[in-house]
Amino acid sequence: MRRIIAYEPERVGAFVSTILGGACWSSYQAIGLEDEGQLIAGVVFDNYNGASVCMHVAALPGKRWLTREFLWYAFYYPFEELKVRRITGLVAEGNAAARKFDEHLGFRLETRLKDADPTGDLLVYCMTKADCRFLELKHGK
Repeated sequence: MRRIIAYEPERVGAFVSTILGGACWSSYQAIGLEDEGQLIAGVVFDNYNGASVCMHVAALPGKRWLTREFLWYAFYYPFEELKVRRITGLVAEGNAAARKFDEHLGFRLETRLKDADPTGDLLVYCMTKADCRFLELKHGK
């Protein structure tokens, strides 16, 4: 059985960090998706300042994790609970899969930070509440 994990940020943060190759955050919140007791996906939110928050997504390869409920909550949390106006996604220019995923979700490429990633440029993606189509999903409906 799958369930959303909303109150175990250390566990989910460690999972996301491992998948993303050792990323770390000093202050963050996280949500995860568990299947039969095993985390299969997670979202970390950091750099919250009242108006915006950064979002980092990771999942186990090959797992079907993008459920309507999880997708809804991944956007409900920042837009409705934190009341941010925008979500920022940071993606290495060479990470084609992450770029495609963010763009498929509706994030817009806002700018690039020259040489800000160990592999080259860092791309800054943005989604505003007005552009978010997932808030209407509400628990699979």
